[in-house]
Order: sequence, then structure tokens, then C-alpha cells
Amino acid sequence: MAAARFLVSGRVQGVFFRASTREQAQRLGLCGHARNLPDGRVEVVAAGTDEAIDALAQWLRHGPANARMEELRREAVEGPAVKQGFAVL
Repeated sequence: MAAARFLVSGRVQGVFFRASTREQAQRLGLCGHARNLPDGRVEVVAAGTDEAIDALAQWLRHGPANARMEELRREAVEGPAVKQGFAVL
């Protein structure tokens, strides 16, 4: 199982970014979480197939309608502790 950590910056808090990310991740069969960071970014950790993680990365570049993504950073990580479901923290 592959895993990645994404840091998304821009207008990504207060625009249903985390909930929309969860919906997209669930559609792709990914597990992990999305959470707001104190600096205004959103952290997304996702585990699943390489193809599903790549698809989530493509979606994160745009996000939901009211979001305005400025930067997306991606790094490979160990899989999330939760191996099932996708949480909004």
C-alpha cells in the first residue's frame, strides 16, 4: 500500500475543503485523514493504490468550488495509523 502526505495552501479553510477531500478519497478507496493546520494549510494523508493517490493529487490541485489552491506539496510517508476509512480531523 502506497501512502502520501499533502500540504495544501491557499484559500483552503472554511470552504469545505476537508469534507470534499474525504468524499473524493472515499470514492477512490483511500484511507487516511484531512485536517486544518494552525498556519492555514490543510494536511491530507492518504493510503491506497498509486493510481488512487495520483488521482487524489490531481483533484487536490483544484479542490472544491470555493477553494483557491496556491501550492500543493507532496511527500511519500508511512501509511496512516487508520487502515480503514477517511477522517476529517
